[in-house]
Amino acid sequence: MDLQIKPTAEFKALSLQDTFNILHSSEPGLSASGVRERLAFFGRNEITEKKKNPVLEFLQRYWGPMPWLLEFAMVLAFLLGRAVDAEIIFALLTINAIIGFWHARGSQKAVELLKQRLAIQAKVLRDGKWATVEAGALVPGDVLLVKLGDLVPADAKIISGNVSVDESALTGESLPAERQSSELIYSGAVIRRGEAKCVALNTGANTYFGKTAELVKIAKPKSHQEEIMMAIVKYMMYLGIAASLVVAAYAFIMHVRPIEILSFIVVFLMGAVPVALPAVMTIVQAASAKEMAKEGVLVTRLDSIEDAASISVLCLDKTGTITQNQLAVAESIPFSDYSDEDVIRAAVLASRAEGMDLIDLAIINFAKSKGIDLDSQRQVTYTPFNPATKRTEALVDAGGHRYRVVKGAAPIVLSLCRGMDDQTLRETEAMIDILSRKGYRTLAVAQSSDGDLGNLKFTGLIPLADPPRPDSRQMIAEIRKLGVKPLMLTGDALPIAREIAGQVGIGTNIIRLADLEGLSDDAQAAKAAASDGFAEIYPEDKYKIVKLLQSQGYMVGMTGDGVNDAPALKQAEMGIAVSNATDVAKASASVVLTLPGVSVIVDAIKRSREAYQRMLTWVINKVTKTVQVVGLLTVGFFMIHHMVLTMLGVALLVFANDFVTMSLATDNVVHTTAPNNWNVKDITLAALIVGTLLGVGGVIALFWGADYFHLGLLQLQSFIMLMLIFNSQFQVLIVRERNFFWNSVPGKALLASSAGTLILFSLLGIYTRIVPPLTVPEVLGVLAFSAVYTLAMDFPKYYAFRKFNVE
Repeated sequence: MDLQIKPTAEFKALSLQDTFNILHSSEPGLSASGVRERLAFFGRNEITEKKKNPVLEFLQRYWGPMPWLLEFAMVLAFLLGRAVDAEIIFALLTINAIIGFWHARGSQKAVELLKQRLAIQAKVLRDGKWATVEAGALVPGDVLLVKLGDLVPADAKIISGNVSVDESALTGESLPAERQSSELIYSGAVIRRGEAKCVALNTGANTYFGKTAELVKIAKPKSHQEEIMMAIVKYMMYLGIAASLVVAAYAFIMHVRPIEILSFIVVFLMGAVPVALPAVMTIVQAASAKEMAKEGVLVTRLDSIEDAASISVLCLDKTGTITQNQLAVAESIPFSDYSDEDVIRAAVLASRAEGMDLIDLAIINFAKSKGIDLDSQRQVTYTPFNPATKRTEALVDAGGHRYRVVKGAAPIVLSLCRGMDDQTLRETEAMIDILSRKGYRTLAVAQSSDGDLGNLKFTGLIPLADPPRPDSRQMIAEIRKLGVKPLMLTGDALPIAREIAGQVGIGTNIIRLADLEGLSDDAQAAKAAASDGFAEIYPEDKYKIVKLLQSQGYMVGMTGDGVNDAPALKQAEMGIAVSNATDVAKASASVVLTLPGVSVIVDAIKRSREAYQRMLTWVINKVTKTVQVVGLLTVGFFMIHHMVLTMLGVALLVFANDFVTMSLATDNVVHTTAPNNWNVKDITLAALIVGTLLGVGGVIALFWGADYFHLGLLQLQSFIMLMLIFNSQFQVLIVRERNFFWNSVPGKALLASSAGTLILFSLLGIYTRIVPPLTVPEVLGVLAFSAVYTLAMDFPKYYAFRKFNVE
């Protein structure tokens, strides 16, 4: 038997007999031996995922450019007998590794949930007998039965029967689709009405649903956080290495011992490498995530908080995000002498709630909202929808008088009506055409004065649609105010997409993906960004659109709720799953909304921009301090022919500057009204100016300590260490504000940590033996100098930030 894998779409045009021939199956089903053979060839009906060794995954955290730098500094410290310094560096590296590993372990949740979704039961025909088996044991060629409420377990072709299927989780189409003999139904669709006997075409990763899972597996946005970190490290290392080489060369000329030269290099490395950067970024993001959780926004991928601050395009899935993903009656349109109430009453009487038909439920709910009185009306008989007749009908008793009501496809119902004049018919057809162009599905309603179907009189029209959420239009306006362009993505037809996009204020320039064919990548991205959205697209198309925009430098946000959105949600820098999203969509997204509506997306963007401002402050503070420290170490060595800081002094400075300023995670900040971008070059240049001026202050302090206080080398090293630590606490107060420092009040935690650091290190410099002690006047003198000089640097800082557009 020549088994083969054939795409599901290729079965669409084939007859049932050709389908059975290709699958080597027949209507009586497969034999047990045939099932075993197919399981060996096709595998189980599930999504497989390669498992990673958690130990190896954790150890990889010690491998890479940044870990190598820290490990090199650690080895040099051990060679110099500085075990404490080496242990401090190792502790910092391990903290970063643990934080990174902890948050990376949840990256495969989407695929695991897809596997759980497939773990259902299926009724199959094997060896001529019906049996219930685990859906994972299904194979192509199996004959199965699906009925009301079933989740379709495999891509299949209908042998017999008629069903109404909900494919919104797969295609984004909110209206149920009718499927009959020889038509296809897809894995993951839900049967809303009817029953059908089918033959399985594809299972597992080869299904439409499984292809979505494969897209989720490979979808991964470029790590902008990692790029930023490495760019910052690169600039700092350039400065540190250049300065250490100059000092080392000078020390070599002075015949300084090689071991001492190595100690100089370690000091420069410790002063230059932002060892706490990964931990600080995670803490700032986690603090922002906690704030967002209070507003109904759960963050599942922390680095997306930073990325969300930069998104310039927000792709909005129509169904379930912009709209309610709930079929609803738009209005009732009466004809002849009938009223709105007559149309609605007739439609309700031609419906039945027990059948759980989405159209019937929408009409019943609409009647309830209008307060239609049905107490005197009773259904005597009811005929449910049939794809062959395309209508429902009922015989109604109204106080002893019986009459018939019908609702269904407009052309069918109109053909049954009697006594329609040409003008009424033309008006009706014109109205149906207008509603169709707007994307409505229009039902016609008719009723007879008696129980005879041959005496039907046209009553009116009922347009159905998936209406926009009440807050969608306001949300779109707010998103535009934040400098973000909204794009609508949907599998719905172009007229529906344009109507909904126009209603919520996105715009009507909705295009198809086919409109991009033949264009260059740049032209495709430009046309996509210039449009207001895409219609008639499939899951892989949403993923492609996000990738296309990203390839041209756009930072992309994506909202959605269904399985079809999962790959794009995972690929986007900020994937947002709305509150009623499927588990797969929630697991793929980086942000999950827990409250109904999508207005909280605006708050999520604002919070992310606040997180960016806090992180930007930390980076500027660190770069500024690095420039100051490296410059002072270099100039100081040429002045006194010794390092002005010891290894322990640098370690304490790193602690005071990097970790105490983690309180920036809750600092008071104001978000910008435009997307934020990490322009590392301009940020570094602005910080270079401020750092250089602060370095000049360090040189002044060096002269002051040596000439005024007449300090020896050891005390002078303590003096400079305290000056740099004190300076750090005042420095953060000026760099946290893009304007002058008095324009905003720092957060309570920042003020408390700065005050605590000033007190702690003042006492350390006077009373402890951890560093060579200083007198009270010396400590108070360097504290006063640091405060006055640093706060005076706020003026050149303001102009540097303006020149390099740091905001």
